[in-house]
Amino acid sequence: MSISYQFTHNTDEVFEQITDPDFIVDRSLALGEVSAEAEVEDFGNKVVISMTREVVRDLPKFLAKLFDPKQVLHVKETWQQVGEQYVGSAEFTVEGQPVTVKSSSTLKPTDNGCVYTVKHTAKAKIPLVGGKVEKFIIGNCEEGSEKELAYTDEQLKATASA
Repeated sequence: MSISYQFTHNTDEVFEQITDPDFIVDRSLALGEVSAEAEVEDFGNKVVISMTREVVRDLPKFLAKLFDPKQVLHVKETWQQVGEQYVGSAEFTVEGQPVTVKSSSTLKPTDNGCVYTVKHTAKAKIPLVGGKVEKFIIGNCEEGSEKELAYTDEQLKATASA
């Protein structure tokens, strides 16, 4: 399943915001993460974002037995402009855990702004409970993405009205 978020700002404005390292860190901290670091490299035809995020998650009982609720995530996200849209992919790893999350994203123009769409997939190499872990992770990623996109929209609107 994928999630979509409609922005009233154009693709370039949203793209500039979501690839700004200071904004990425501020957004992470504003949404309750313990710490965040972001580095952005612009190669002309693509932008690569490298992040380290420390988070505390409220884990269901079956996961609380397996994992520490405090986790360190390493994220590598790549974006390219293709025509009028931006296309992104990311890979998340959780330090010390047999879990990998991948996502694919698009940022497409619309008549009244743009739409950001993201789809997550997860792989948990854990016998017996891997499927449950993957389902939990995807739900957590979707919830987090919705919060990040809403925060991004709020900040863009606040900047425009200032």
